[in-house]
Amino acid sequence: MAALASVDLDALCALDTPTICNALEIATPERRAYGFNRRPLIAPIPATRAVVGYARTATIRAREPQRRSREEARALRLKYYAHVAQAPLPSLVVMQDVDGPDRGFGAFWGEVQSNVHKALGCLGTITNGSIRDIPAIAPGFQMLAGSIVPSHAYVRVVDFAVDVIIHGMAVKSHDLIHADRHGAVVVPPQMIAAMQAAAEDLSAREAKIIAATRRPGVTVADIKAAMKG
Repeated sequence: MAALASVDLDALCALDTPTICNALEIATPERRAYGFNRRPLIAPIPATRAVVGYARTATIRAREPQRRSREEARALRLKYYAHVAQAPLPSLVVMQDVDGPDRGFGAFWGEVQSNVHKALGCLGTITNGSIRDIPAIAPGFQMLAGSIVPSHAYVRVVDFAVDVIIHGMAVKSHDLIHADRHGAVVVPPQMIAAMQAAAEDLSAREAKIIAATRRPGVTVADIKAAMKG
């Protein structure tokens, strides 16, 4: 996939994820019921701005010791890091914990991994697994997770560059992802111009309605008139 122009990435980052979802509903109505997480994700650092990046997918386990040798595990981890760092950038790691009912048993993400991934051009992670070391996370690194736990247990990468599902959001490696404290959504790159136009129109219409609600003595008729534009 070719990287988007920085102006397009900046324009998307200027919007929050609910607005992106609203724009998608207008520009691509068929996406109204899919492409986003359908259950809550924890955002432990909510002040972090919205991020937009290309998905680097991976799966992890933590409940039981791995069967690979130390050398095999290290080689796999380095291949995974190369996957995270490949073009186009910036990346967002979308990581599915496949431990079944025990998902989140051990945290892959913490102080070390957030700093390593940030150095590789990654803006954050979206995972149904767990995270830890919240005060020590790399500055500006966005994190959306299924839970927070204190230990990494036996956590390790199982596979990467595979299709994953995070709380109902299906993601393929290199999908374009928009994420903030509300959650995440897959963005079709070919629809960005239409989404921007839809977001601007929607913002103008919503501003009229909100302005009407703040007038002294507002009535239902006033709100109805504002909704008609």
